[in-house]
Amino acid sequence: MPLLVNLRHLETEDQDLDLRGELPVTELDLGCSDDLVVPAKPLLYRLTVQLLEDSLLVQGSLRLPLQCQCARCLKPFEYPLEFPRWTLLLPLEGEEKVAVDNDCIDLTPHVREDILLELPQHPLCGKDCRGLPQPVQGEAVKTSLPGQASSAWAALDKLNIEHLN
Repeated sequence: MPLLVNLRHLETEDQDLDLRGELPVTELDLGCSDDLVVPAKPLLYRLTVQLLEDSLLVQGSLRLPLQCQCARCLKPFEYPLEFPRWTLLLPLEGEEKVAVDNDCIDLTPHVREDILLELPQHPLCGKDCRGLPQPVQGEAVKTSLPGQASSAWAALDKLNIEHLN
C-alpha cells in the first residue's frame, strides 16, 4: 500500500497528522539494476504532516537499510540510507499542485525520488578499503595447477624486452 495522506483527516482534526510505519520495497518501485546495491528491508518512516493555507508540509525521518557489496573488495555490508530531517512542501493550488485522488495525496513518488538521488553509486565497506589482495611485488601469480603446463603468461615473463629494441 502506498504512503497516503488523507486531506480530510487534516481538515477535521485541525492539527498535525503523525504517520509512522514501514513501506515495503516493492511499493517504492526503485528499479535498481545495480547488483552492488539492493534494498532488502522495508523503508521505515516517521512523518508529521501539516496542512498550511495552500500547501502540505511533510517533515520527519526516513530510513532504508541497503544490502551492498563493496565495489573494491566485494565484501557484503549493510548501508543505512538515512534522511534524519526529511522535508517536503507540496502545493495544493497553482500550476505545480500535487495530484489529489479521493481526498488523498500519495507521498510515495516523492520519497522514491529522494531515495534514488541518494543511492550510493560506488559503495565501499569502509574509507580505508584497499580492495582485493594484490600479489606481492616480484611474486608470480600461479595460474596453473601443479603438474600442468605453465600458462602463456609464464612464457611472456621470460621474454627479454630490452633485447628487442
